[in-house]
Amino acid sequence: MMDMRIGAERRQTTTLSPRLQQAVRLLQMSSTEFAALLRDKAGANPFLELELDDGAEGEAPGAAADADANAVTDEHDRDLWHAAASSSAPRGDGEALSALELMAAERSLAAHLHEQLSLLPLPPRDSALAHAIAESLDDDGYLRTPLEELLGALVLDPPATLAELTIALRRVQSLEPAGVGARSVAECLRLQLPQIEDERLRALAAAIVDEHLAALAARDIAGLARALGETAQRIDAACERIRHLDPRPGWRIGASAAAYIVPDVIVRKSGAVWQAQLNPAVLPRMRLNRTVAELFQRHRRAQDAALAEHLQDARWTLRNVEQRFSTILDVAQAIVRRQRHFLDFGPMAMKPLGLKEIADEVGVHESTVSRVTHGKYMATPQGVFELKHFFSRAMLSANGRACSGTAIRGLVKDIIEAESPAQPLSDVAITRALERQGLTVARRTVTKYRQMLKIEAVERRRRCAAG
Repeated sequence: MMDMRIGAERRQTTTLSPRLQQAVRLLQMSSTEFAALLRDKAGANPFLELELDDGAEGEAPGAAADADANAVTDEHDRDLWHAAASSSAPRGDGEALSALELMAAERSLAAHLHEQLSLLPLPPRDSALAHAIAESLDDDGYLRTPLEELLGALVLDPPATLAELTIALRRVQSLEPAGVGARSVAECLRLQLPQIEDERLRALAAAIVDEHLAALAARDIAGLARALGETAQRIDAACERIRHLDPRPGWRIGASAAAYIVPDVIVRKSGAVWQAQLNPAVLPRMRLNRTVAELFQRHRRAQDAALAEHLQDARWTLRNVEQRFSTILDVAQAIVRRQRHFLDFGPMAMKPLGLKEIADEVGVHESTVSRVTHGKYMATPQGVFELKHFFSRAMLSANGRACSGTAIRGLVKDIIEAESPAQPLSDVAITRALERQGLTVARRTVTKYRQMLKIEAVERRRRCAAG
């Protein structure tokens, strides 16, 4: 007989408050997005103001109150207070909207995917994993972060597994636009192959994408025909269908305007030491409007609950601004200390670096480092790089020493630049050249690095040299 009992079980789980969830989202924003959000907050919150000059009234976080505020008379106080209160009140039905309010809001790729995921009948845990994948995609619609690294940045109880995250990725890849969530160009095209209605042509296109992507890029129809045992006409037809697929599906969603990179951190050398400092251009000059805050405290009424919430939100926003940039600077300084040889000598000297290494030094969770490095940029003498650029896995050389993927990419670039234009090197030849330098790298890895460097395949380089 089945024993059915009712009992109480105590479990410890991690739950993020709405305020903490918002802080996490703000930390992940780029400086451009964060500055836009602060401008919106300053426009909607009477207790916040953006500093326009050194003589403006108000209080920076932790600054002393303006002395003139105490000289305001009670009667004048009430006039100012009621004016401030009325300015924050909702607009009446008869009032016209401004031109800015009538502009259509831009829709991001992440928001587009979140909307689709919210319509799926998923358990909370599966939904959280799928949403995490959607948040990790870049503007092209690709997942550039390895699943193993993303797994370490997730905070779930019990911890998520790689199998669960793989299933979540498949769910995101099933969304629109087709091809989103891919980890490579080949996978992106493969996800779009169902758009080819002819079954035989679709199978031929799949074989080209899976095994002969370099030949496809080089438009080597004759070589593909020989390799696949098909006629040149059918190969040409399959290639034509593949070219109609979209290698950057993320571009279909969101703004089409050009994005300009403004570095969050600037690195300079002082003597023999590299130092990181925040870029003053991205630091918001926002402060608490001390006059309005004091007026509110003097004439506070029971029905002013909405304004009290505005004041609380203003103080929290200022604390969050300080915390955000403090965390960015701490992470940037830790990266600079670890990658000082890169700053001195360039990509060849880049060291392997993991999120955990920086997280342990700064004293935060790996997920915090992952969010800080997303969409934040560092200006160095070697160029402007996203903070994620400084992280890569260790690859062992023949003598057992660790080498970063960035350093190997630099070697691949140097080998190709030194090749004879009349006799360009194939990816296999580059692989052998790396082996002679004590680095065992797979040919497909060399191909991936060459594509990341935006260098054409050997056939195209040979044609360019001949023509």
